[in-house]
Amino acid sequence: MPQFTSPRPQGLQLKLRKPRNPLVAPSLQRLAGRHGSARKGLRQQAKHALLKEIRQLPSIDHSP
Repeated sequence: MPQFTSPRPQGLQLKLRKPRNPLVAPSLQRLAGRHGSARKGLRQQAKHALLKEIRQLPSIDHSP
């Protein structure tokens, strides 16, 4: 494979790139979003609890 590479001068030093930040890669893998519990889920749980309590109340018949 030496035919495909150009000869390099012996005195040439390659400049190394700046090293990558090791903290960036894991942060890109995480999912971003709101902190804490979702309010929509809390509202739905409260609504279901209220409906369950209403179903357990004794029915009142107001017929004359």
